[in-house]
Amino acid sequence: MVHQFDHRWATYEGSEVREVTAAEKQDPNFPPLPRYWVAEANVLAATPSRGGSTPGWLFGFRDIARSTDERTAIFGILPSVAVGNKFPLAVLSVRDASLASCLQACCSAMAFDFAVRQKLGGTTMNFFYVQQLPVLPPTAFAGPCPWVAPLALREWIAPRSLELAYTAWDLEPFARDCGYAGPPFRWDEERRFLLCCELDAASFPLYGIARDDVDYILETFPIVRRRDEAAYGEYRTRRVILEAYDAMQRAIDTGESYQTLLDPPPADPRVAHAHR
Repeated sequence: MVHQFDHRWATYEGSEVREVTAAEKQDPNFPPLPRYWVAEANVLAATPSRGGSTPGWLFGFRDIARSTDERTAIFGILPSVAVGNKFPLAVLSVRDASLASCLQACCSAMAFDFAVRQKLGGTTMNFFYVQQLPVLPPTAFAGPCPWVAPLALREWIAPRSLELAYTAWDLEPFARDCGYAGPPFRWDEERRFLLCCELDAASFPLYGIARDDVDYILETFPIVRRRDEAAYGEYRTRRVILEAYDAMQRAIDTGESYQTLLDPPPADPRVAHAHR
């Protein structure tokens, strides 16, 4: 039901599940439907509170994690809904939605996914594995952004993560907690591709990964490569990530600010839906 930066990845029609179409995702009012329903009062009673209040959003990960899939680690933010044991929830130690955005970006990066694939011995990712994963600490996001001084790293990552995640009104509480008061962002496949590429490229210097190793890691995602080559005649994801990585590294070396691939820039109101 949930994928990276996408809490509306699948929906049920009766007892059958199907992927949500791009056209449906372009409707910010489209809700994915579950197979089973739980009384709202029971959900609220079971939802961990933050600071004494029930949150309007949750953070968790998919228990099913196969190293042979296109992507292995599926972490995401979703509305305050009932979840089963196949989507464990992580209660964050700090009540900070923008940090949760950064965490979502970190756990969705290809560098992180590569590390996850080295750890998993089967198809189940539980807390035993999660507690061993190389998640960047909150302090890492509080420091300066190496390629856009004097911006803090979280100020660079959070808008990109927010635009990717906030595509429907049901995540409005999360957007408000991030300090964004506008409507959801439009589902635009090309913008989402560029946003993900920038976040992927950014993860490599944060982990201290050299360019040759970046190239190697990107080659370990054969399904992404085959999909790209079938659609574009090249491994487009690898090319764009490496171009962004090289530009970020030049910015780090020269002290000049990295120029985003996005126009308008990430989380710009011009790429959002109209107000209700």
